[in-house]
Amino acid sequence: MITSNDIRRSFLDYFGRAGHRIVPSAPLVPQNDPTLMFVNAGMVPFKNVFTGLESRPYSTAVSSQKCVRAGGKHNDLDNVGYTARHHTFFEMLGNFSFGDYFKPQAIELAWTLLTKEWGIPAEKLTVTVYHTDDEAAALWKSIAGLPDERIIRIATNDNFWSMGDTGPCGPCSEIFYDHGDHIPGGPPGSPDEDGDRFVEIWNLVFMQYEQVDAATRLDLPRPSIDTGMGLERIAAVLQGVHDNYDTDTFKALIRASEERTQPAANAGQIASHRIIADHLRASGFLVADGVLPSNEGRGYVLRRIMRRAMRHAHLLGAAEPLMYRLVPALVAEMGVAFPELARAQPLIEETLKLEETRFRQTLVNGLRLLDEATAKMGPGDILPGDVAFKLYDTFGFPYDLTEDALRANGLSVDRAGFDTAMAEQKRAARAAWTGSGAKASDTVWFDIVEASGATEFTGYSSTRGQAQVVALVQGGKQVRQVEAGADVDIVTNQSPFYGESGGQAGDAGSIVGEDMEAAVRDTSKPLGKLHVHHATVTSGTITVGDTVTLTVDADKRARLRANHSATHLLHAALRHRLGGHVTQKGSLVAADRLRFDFSQPRALTPDDIAAVEAEVNAQIRGNRAVSTRLMTPDAAIAAGALALFGEKYGDEVRVLSMGGDDEAIYSTELCGGTHVNALGDIGLFKITSESAVASGVRRIEALTGEAARQYLNDQENRLRAAATAMKVRPDEVPARIEVWAEERRRLERELAEAKRALALAGPPSAGASTGPEIVGGVGFIGQVLEGLEAKNLRGLIDEAKQTLGSGVVVLVAVNDGRGSVAVGVTDDLKDMRSAVDLVRTASAVLGGQGGGGRADFAQAGGPEGSKAADAIAAVRQSLADQPITAPVAAIS
Repeated sequence: MITSNDIRRSFLDYFGRAGHRIVPSAPLVPQNDPTLMFVNAGMVPFKNVFTGLESRPYSTAVSSQKCVRAGGKHNDLDNVGYTARHHTFFEMLGNFSFGDYFKPQAIELAWTLLTKEWGIPAEKLTVTVYHTDDEAAALWKSIAGLPDERIIRIATNDNFWSMGDTGPCGPCSEIFYDHGDHIPGGPPGSPDEDGDRFVEIWNLVFMQYEQVDAATRLDLPRPSIDTGMGLERIAAVLQGVHDNYDTDTFKALIRASEERTQPAANAGQIASHRIIADHLRASGFLVADGVLPSNEGRGYVLRRIMRRAMRHAHLLGAAEPLMYRLVPALVAEMGVAFPELARAQPLIEETLKLEETRFRQTLVNGLRLLDEATAKMGPGDILPGDVAFKLYDTFGFPYDLTEDALRANGLSVDRAGFDTAMAEQKRAARAAWTGSGAKASDTVWFDIVEASGATEFTGYSSTRGQAQVVALVQGGKQVRQVEAGADVDIVTNQSPFYGESGGQAGDAGSIVGEDMEAAVRDTSKPLGKLHVHHATVTSGTITVGDTVTLTVDADKRARLRANHSATHLLHAALRHRLGGHVTQKGSLVAADRLRFDFSQPRALTPDDIAAVEAEVNAQIRGNRAVSTRLMTPDAAIAAGALALFGEKYGDEVRVLSMGGDDEAIYSTELCGGTHVNALGDIGLFKITSESAVASGVRRIEALTGEAARQYLNDQENRLRAAATAMKVRPDEVPARIEVWAEERRRLERELAEAKRALALAGPPSAGASTGPEIVGGVGFIGQVLEGLEAKNLRGLIDEAKQTLGSGVVVLVAVNDGRGSVAVGVTDDLKDMRSAVDLVRTASAVLGGQGGGGRADFAQAGGPEGSKAADAIAAVRQSLADQPITAPVAAIS
């Protein structure tokens, strides 16, 4: 039997021999059409080639393109498993001509492949053409020899293809296979055409027009060809079966499912196995192409696909998670043709296992409550919408699973009631949010989220992508259009720009449309759901609905990623060096530097800083890849992941693991930021400062990569400049500085002694005593010392007190116009005359306020040094006004 892999290979080889370039399948996430959730047709990767926006080094091509139809306009999810030919994931075989050959060769190539290469009997084939396409009808007659009754003219748009309201378009010709009169149904265009007897296997699109507007259609100067044939459908034909699920690939996957659960003993079990097989393919390929389950956008569709399959695994009695155990069978069937599937096998298995483990408890709770709610309902009854909403809102049971679960019992759900309950919840959420102190103008973001949904972030793996503008905001209000020169906040349906959060700065870059360009200076993330590009329109006009190309400043992103990953390594190194008490208390991840605040009761020593820095750089040199997993917050923390300060976590979190060795991971943290692919991308790590920011909280600032190298280079240049000035080698600079420092200390001591001697030897100032005298019954010395530093007063006071034996000493040093006064009182008098009171009297004359010290010594100062003698006179007067009558020791 010819296998699906054989069919794919023979199709590609056949057109390859005919001069077509064999082009690998593009990823399932569209790279050139932001209006599509997933690639849903073989021509999607070539869309820009057909429209002339892109050129390729070939004019004809052939591919087997991965496709998914499970969200948006093209959504086959609900029918999968219950019909013979509906799938979420399928392959589309196609050959393409970009202005090269046209109808004659396209028809001849198709007919030859089907009837001669693959040996399909000509009498089994019927074709349709657009009712006005006489050329195609004539060609089918002349090339294939088909009679008129098997060349059916169709007047509807089923046989006229267009890319949109405008752009390339043209008639098409569909090829049908007749499975035989034992199957109900009639040929296309007949009253019984909806039966399963005649199955479309190939569609040939003849792009020959340009739709300019609703009323204008012009001939294309270079008509093109776009064909599409479902591999699953042609495999059923060539393997002699009517049902796609009876082909080899599906049979292998269904057999793997049966081996681990219940065999397909009844219709319900058959449908469950088919759903599991189909959804396994979709889930595996989506994860391999970078989509992970989430509550928004593509991730939400993937989650719906996964959980629908997991519910059917539950129906089949699987006691443990099933889906991840089927991945080896999927890789065995399709991994050779699609090597990305084999490369991503560990991630696919882990993602499926995690999702099913989480979902099983949700499923058990939801089904129990659903059974209670429907216990008294009969076939045809409708479950109230508010009940379905409670299942969704309280227990996480998705609406589509409720609908799917009820279908088997002939029940349905009141969708309108569900939507009403959902709208009420959103209204209440808005009221609670606006009542929390948020600015009234910020409600615009709520309006945008409700109208267009959250922005899907595509920037973990890319810095460039296309998107559709869904909102423009100026002055807190939505606008329709913005002209050149204006500042505007731009919201798109998806974006590679990271919005500032978790300490990481937002991205900058550009947004370019067909006739416009905007410079993005920053990106924020209001409500935690929208990526808002704060931009200036530099040329042209931007309008809501425009398709634009978003390009992140790759250099800034690279520096942000390096600094963010280095922050994780720094956190781990601090914990290793200082202890487990270290936890993050805040961070800043900017393009030019990083800052990390952490709990620590004391300053780090130079040895601590050196050890931490060395440990981080050792991990960088190890250059191990950084891995990302999705987990629940509880599971991640239980597995040893550290939660980052200030970060808000949802139902699932990204867990970043980096560094270490084969036995242990160096750092594991919960983080939604962007990071390097491998630690070597950081380049270098250098701590530039360590300081205190609050009681028990320290801060480290550091640099990475080129910034760290430049910092070290600047430091080295300063060292070399210093060495040159000192006329020594750079390594001798510290020793020479120490010698100079000691020499300076010696000179300062000598200078101070000289100044002291000079001050004491100077002539007495007016109002100052020339030597010891008796004032108010006590010994008194008062002197003004010009040019003496205040720090030398204490020693002079002590010497003068020894000279007096008993009494009061007042010295005023005058420097740069400022006066510094010190007062000393010998021990026998300090209970009667306080130095503090006396120094305040002097300080007041100098223009100072107060003073401080002890009863035996006090010091103060003031700005009016010219009044030094008056200050001394004021102390003398204070002593004279309050004389001491007790006998005083003689002045020596």
